[in-house]
Amino acid sequence: MAHETADTLGEFLRARRGQISPQQVGLPAGERRRVPGLRREEVAQLASISPEYYLRLEQGRNLNPSDQILAALAGALQLDEDAVAYLHRLAHPAPPARRPRSRARTNQGDLQPLLDSWPQTPAYAQGPSGRVVAANRLAVLLCPFFAVGHNPLRAAFLEPEMRGLYPQWDDMTAKAVSGLRAVIDVDEADSELLETIGELTVASERFSTLWTRREVRRRDTGLTRLNHPLVGELDLHYEKMVRPQARQLIVFYYADQGSTSAERLALLSSL
Repeated sequence: MAHETADTLGEFLRARRGQISPQQVGLPAGERRRVPGLRREEVAQLASISPEYYLRLEQGRNLNPSDQILAALAGALQLDEDAVAYLHRLAHPAPPARRPRSRARTNQGDLQPLLDSWPQTPAYAQGPSGRVVAANRLAVLLCPFFAVGHNPLRAAFLEPEMRGLYPQWDDMTAKAVSGLRAVIDVDEADSELLETIGELTVASERFSTLWTRREVRRRDTGLTRLNHPLVGELDLHYEKMVRPQARQLIVFYYADQGSTSAERLALLSSL
């Protein structure tokens, strides 16, 4: 499935210029356009490079652009910090590193006692495939798809219950996909994760649209709203922590002290 999920510099440039209008970069809209976004010639003009050179970049015929060229393209396409890092990663991919995979497997279970020691804080951990490898009781009460063995990304797009749980489902799914783009390295990614991306591309129109847009934004902290069937509306902060050696991601939630959400979260933990 890797060929279906991999990205190239040319694909990324085409997708991002399609999301920038001429007005956003100070160019006249001009005559009626056949496609949205900027033309290749306009991106080349904004980046102060020749249209022929830019065309070679999009066609994959120039695979070693300089940092100066990449900086010019980033400015022309109005890329933020995360998207710029992704652009450089596509242009200059790092050689694949050898990972101690056996150690990652043996470390997957050691998080359960830690998460269980946070009875008032919903927390779960995901392995490199995206599946949950450890979760405490409150996390599962918060969302059944945070239980061990489930894949929250897959559930977000394919499980109808997730639409009811997340009243801001469109925003949540957009953040999930742009965050995945920011951290995934297809050459190093787990095969099951690549299969999940391939499955979602076919099974979910929403995921396919977001994945094709190639928006890149890493979010390790934020605020999410849940409409829980037992305790009602919850406004929760989330934090994500990476364990690089074990290739695991820990996610936990908390409410502002003294808030209605904190009271409702405490009620949920007592059920």
